[in-house]
Amino acid sequence: MEKIKLSILGAGSSYTPELLDEIAVNQAQLPVKEVMLYDIDARRLEIMTAFCQRFAKKRGLRLDISSTTNLDTALYGADFVDTQIRVGGNKQRVLDEKIPLKYRLVGQETTGAGGMMKAMRTIPVMLQIARRIEALCPDAWIVNYTNPTGLVTEAVTRYTKARIAGFCSGGIFPKMWAKESMNIAYNRVQYDYAGLNHMNFIDNITIDGRPVTQDEFNKIAACNNSLNPKLISLLGVLPSPYLQWYYQTSEKIQKVLDSPLTRGEEVMALEKEIYDAYADTNSSDKPAALTKRGGGGYSEVAIGFVGAVYNNIDTEMVVNVPNNGAISFLPDNAVVEIGCLVNRRGVSPIRVAKVPEMCWGLIAAVKNYEQLAVEAAVEGDIRKMKLALLAHPLVHEYELVEKLVPELLEANKEYLPQFSF
Repeated sequence: MEKIKLSILGAGSSYTPELLDEIAVNQAQLPVKEVMLYDIDARRLEIMTAFCQRFAKKRGLRLDISSTTNLDTALYGADFVDTQIRVGGNKQRVLDEKIPLKYRLVGQETTGAGGMMKAMRTIPVMLQIARRIEALCPDAWIVNYTNPTGLVTEAVTRYTKARIAGFCSGGIFPKMWAKESMNIAYNRVQYDYAGLNHMNFIDNITIDGRPVTQDEFNKIAACNNSLNPKLISLLGVLPSPYLQWYYQTSEKIQKVLDSPLTRGEEVMALEKEIYDAYADTNSSDKPAALTKRGGGGYSEVAIGFVGAVYNNIDTEMVVNVPNNGAISFLPDNAVVEIGCLVNRRGVSPIRVAKVPEMCWGLIAAVKNYEQLAVEAAVEGDIRKMKLALLAHPLVHEYELVEKLVPELLEANKEYLPQFSF
């Protein structure tokens, strides 16, 4: 690679300018020559392209920004392909939330039955993209932020030869929490990170190589305000914020039921506000409302990966990759979210020395669900869908599965060509 072509698929996402911001921060070490924006929504793409061109000029970026609604055009010659698509849009996300809630089950974008339906819609599209990458730019890396990233990454690695690194900003949360609570630099904080996407545990936290004190652990843990601090103290490790759905299930479901809007409905309103700001031709600043959208750290991790590969700098990152023995009690082909060494050779998982014992059963159960869900999404197999939900700790009741699956399929049939209706 001499200079970099970065293609962004799903460029109509409100997050896209964050990637340009991070490129600007790193442009001395990262010679991006071209950013190609791709989306199937021509109107959103037009607005985003114009804004990004204004924003890049203001940030002093010396690169070409173009756009297309043709996937092959977007992929041709790409070195890195950032994927951030949302099949069915936020309209389907709201259904993913509301249908399980009818049965007092977790209704959430990536977790539980709703998360499974996002996978059912998304995996076939991501496989189509991966196969076009195999044909048009086989040496390119997919930098995946499309959720559910663990299931998407597993599907691509099991069913294609495309190179993919699956990411979530959760991998740097402990660093962010340490910086916030103790005002220390990211690179002073290290830890062991083991599990699956949105199902992980952080242990052996060190600062400058020494173990954190109990007081320091408590300060870092206090920033994880999604879970009861007494629960975190009991666990003795930092859990992913998404573990609120597993450890405080009834409380969290009730909170959502008591809220006037689901998170998806809130995001739809926010997206309108954000896009109205992007459409203002006099504006070249990121909208203030973008800070309410969530996803902090996304661009830093994505561009950090590009930099590590391009510059061949050994970099430790949390990545979704095939297990290959890193977590001893999971299959080798199971995609896990763990610490990895990244450089131009690719992504090498670091063997996890110790997974906290109380986490084994939950991690294994959710991975059992994930592998069945991936196969169901690829094969269009309703039986495997049901088996996946029976395996899921947040569903697992036969009568609920028999009610949920027909309703979820009906609500999503427009986006499920692999199933026979």
